[in-house]
Amino acid sequence: MTSFVVVGAGWRGRGFWRLADRLDELTCVGAVVRSPRPLEVPAFESLDECVDTARPDFLLIAVPWPETPGLVVDAVRHGVPVLVETPPAPDVPGLRSLWDAVGGSDLVQVAEQYPRLPTHSARAAVVRSGSLGTPTQVQVSSTHQYHAVALMRALLGVGFEPATVRAVRLGAPLVDPMDRQGWTNDDTAKPATTTIATIDFGHGRSGVYDFTDNQWHNQLRFRRIVVRGSRGELRDDLVVRLTGPRTIATSPLVRRQTGHDLDLEGFDTDHISFDGEVVFRNPYPGRRWNDDEIAMASMLDAMAAWVRGDGSPPYPLADGMQDHLVALAVEEAAATGRTVITSDDEPWSSRTSTHVAGAARYVD
Repeated sequence: MTSFVVVGAGWRGRGFWRLADRLDELTCVGAVVRSPRPLEVPAFESLDECVDTARPDFLLIAVPWPETPGLVVDAVRHGVPVLVETPPAPDVPGLRSLWDAVGGSDLVQVAEQYPRLPTHSARAAVVRSGSLGTPTQVQVSSTHQYHAVALMRALLGVGFEPATVRAVRLGAPLVDPMDRQGWTNDDTAKPATTTIATIDFGHGRSGVYDFTDNQWHNQLRFRRIVVRGSRGELRDDLVVRLTGPRTIATSPLVRRQTGHDLDLEGFDTDHISFDGEVVFRNPYPGRRWNDDEIAMASMLDAMAAWVRGDGSPPYPLADGMQDHLVALAVEEAAATGRTVITSDDEPWSSRTSTHVAGAARYVD
């Protein structure tokens, strides 16, 4: 049994330890919190106390951005592997400073779960199969900043090359019927900001970033993803491609969801298929988890396997750093109206990106 301790007791940290409670080979043995209070797991007042008392196999750090780098450095000082929530540091100087402190330890992974979502895993499998030819552009209008960049880099196979970023911000009224807490019961349109950016990764690869405030929860905005390739295009769950001379075929990605009508298995995701082939199979049948929970549980299991020496690094620190570097360039370009070019001379740039060495290892 692999054990871990969560540093922080917020929404995301609680989500991780509740998932671990239903995983077979993983257990959360506590949480480090500022002040003791009743929790579902034992509480520790400091990282030192938790390491000495619980002796976890790894730490999962899920705290506000400004606090994250110091805690990561502290954990590495103890020699404990770390899974850190996104992003690993709030700004570019923070990213560089954190890498200088812990980059050489090879103890730090990043909890970037978006490429592990069932739909994105299935799309990556289609891209990897060559159905679209060479992937050339990814358009993401779904999630924000580093998560969107992570999807672009994974689907395009982009490493640490320079990126040229141009961006604008646009305002328009929008009703926000839901947020993280649920229904707002407010149908008043209020000003909302949309950030649109183009990201040139070089070598014919590009990304289009389109995010509106609260788009994760606002069901009045579609979550949209497009992958363009040299022989076809994927739009959400539909693929069009050239399959032979004068032959253009269209095929859907089809999710098998149990529990409908007279299917008495219970409501659950079974698999996603493409042209009769399964491109994603739910590794947690019977748990009735949503897509984000499946992705988070997959990240926990991958981290545990890596710590035991049974698996590859789930998402190395260098990749998490690069995702946020490009995301920060989007924010800077949108705020200033200037073109921003990221450097390929960052301290982590000499590493091999998981997106290049094994772009879709997250798909089983």
